[in-house]
Amino acid sequence: MRILHLLNDVHELGNGIINLAVDLACLQAKSEHEVVVASAGGEYETLLREYGVHHVYLHQSRHPLSLLKTATHYCNLVRAIQPDVVHAHMMTGVVLAALLRFIGSYRLVSTVHNEFQRSAILMGIADRVIAVSQSVAESMQRRGVPPHKLRVVKNGTIGAPRLQRSHSTTPVQLCHPAIATVAGMTDRKGIAELITAFEQIAVTFPDARLYLIGDGPDRAKYEQQASASPVGDRIHFEGFQPDPFCYLQATDIFVLASRREPFGLVLAEAREAGCAIIASQVDGIPEALDQGDAGILVPPANSQAIAASLQTLLAQPEQLQHWQQQAQQNLEWLSVGRVNRETLDVYRDAIAAASRVPFGLPTFSKQPNSY
Repeated sequence: MRILHLLNDVHELGNGIINLAVDLACLQAKSEHEVVVASAGGEYETLLREYGVHHVYLHQSRHPLSLLKTATHYCNLVRAIQPDVVHAHMMTGVVLAALLRFIGSYRLVSTVHNEFQRSAILMGIADRVIAVSQSVAESMQRRGVPPHKLRVVKNGTIGAPRLQRSHSTTPVQLCHPAIATVAGMTDRKGIAELITAFEQIAVTFPDARLYLIGDGPDRAKYEQQASASPVGDRIHFEGFQPDPFCYLQATDIFVLASRREPFGLVLAEAREAGCAIIASQVDGIPEALDQGDAGILVPPANSQAIAASLQTLLAQPEQLQHWQQQAQQNLEWLSVGRVNRETLDVYRDAIAAASRVPFGLPTFSKQPNSY
């Protein structure tokens, strides 16, 4: 099978969309498919090359003056490689591939991650629309994507090509009990609520430390919040870490306080590392935690609920150990190998449907949930 992945870039900056696409491309090439990734480039080019994935430069600019040049480059690329499947992971790519599909006979597949963004509806113009959780699929259907297009392929990261080297890394030295998150420094990730929750339990547990691993546009705001706290010296901003698993291995309690989260790839890594997990009961997070069997679910945007769960785990060692053990149960389905197999099945389904369904842009219709 000839597969073309479209991404804005392949930078190693912790973007879950890029991480998943890179993993898929590597595993598909390893399975002897012909795989090309088209993007504006980035650090993952080296890894792609190691797995036999060909990377070509395609700047998917939305600037009107650049659109013609981008379209020309895309047409030349499709004519050169004649893909069976074009897999678009971001909005610009899916629109480009849909508008210019007359130059090839490929089937168009998209993957929807952040369906809460208004522009995510454009991902529905593909022949097959992969949702990274059941929650995302149901939301896209409510927004008008026909159910016959939707396929659920839940996220997974265990065994990922990106992470194989990091999993052999010696854990970092953290003060214990160590509470950590790995997340972008944005309001959507609930960082402010996590800092507030830590403040509420810090006096009772004077040895506890909070480690915030990640970067983002709101980091300065959270650093100011921490510095104004009486326990600010116990809140550590570690910045972006390309291999966060060495932190997770040393973490006692992992918290994902997101207000919105389509799935949360990092939850698979935290489970594999054996952290006790506290996470928001929102969107796809319950699915990532086996509906609460693998972690404690709390209401989103609720620092008191996070603090209460932290209090329980820190005050009761048997509860901490219980949830650490629970996190590591039933991990098989979180493998990236399973994600790749199911994604290839979607490709085959789209190709097989080509003889039955005419090409062209789809229509959207409101239909009842059929999952």
